[in-house]
Amino acid sequence: MTEERVLQFEKLEDFDKRQLTFQGRTKDVYVSGEGPAIIVMSEIPGIYQLVADFARRVRSEGFTVWMPDMFGKAGKVPTTGYMLGSMARACISREFRAFSANKSSPIVDWLRALAKHAHEESGGKGVGAIGMCFTGNFAFNLMLEPSVLAPVLSQPSLPIGKKGGIHASPEEIRCIKDRLEDEDLTVLGYCFEGDDFCQKERFDDYKQALGDRFIGTILPAETARQGTGMAPHSVVTHHLIDEAGEPTRKALDEILAFYHQRLKSA
Repeated sequence: MTEERVLQFEKLEDFDKRQLTFQGRTKDVYVSGEGPAIIVMSEIPGIYQLVADFARRVRSEGFTVWMPDMFGKAGKVPTTGYMLGSMARACISREFRAFSANKSSPIVDWLRALAKHAHEESGGKGVGAIGMCFTGNFAFNLMLEPSVLAPVLSQPSLPIGKKGGIHASPEEIRCIKDRLEDEDLTVLGYCFEGDDFCQKERFDDYKQALGDRFIGTILPAETARQGTGMAPHSVVTHHLIDEAGEPTRKALDEILAFYHQRLKSA
């Protein structure tokens, strides 16, 4: 797959834009669908066409997507300059601790409140979540909210500049591990081999901390979609080859099956 894919401005017209306030902070959240809630946390530079397309895929499986707007301009095409600017602003924002391996970002408290609210409104057994790149680790942090049952870490890239690290305090990790054991839950993780932002050492650290409760899949770099202008990184967006038999499509199918199993199965 080498053909170039031209992205368009994403109008998000099939999503309900809501302003939600938790802990004194208000953010836009794009909501669409019916069924148990899935928190979709976008990668840098923010919500754009391929993130919205992933959310639609989740929605089509009978879930309600809750997509918080945390950085960037929702819908804007991700040019190189826009991505670099969005990354720079996120790194210096007080809501994120992009370089910390032993502390979670302040924004995760807001996201946990969002998950609780989404569960109350959408119903079902609980809430699923996926974080991508800059937000990848946040799906793990969300496990301190009891309603979250199905966390997926797609190329989790914090802490920036370190090969390993979990971006959570030792106490948070201990509490989450205890919950995973007590409730027989698991955490899924996906990345590409050779990804500079999410290296094997990070998945090794999750495995060491969580044991069999962390199921990490490292995809061969050559299985990524080509012609994107960037090295293999984004498993369910830029580098997804959405064709039967492709490893990235298998990863997508596993994520959707995980949500069904945890949130809909009897």
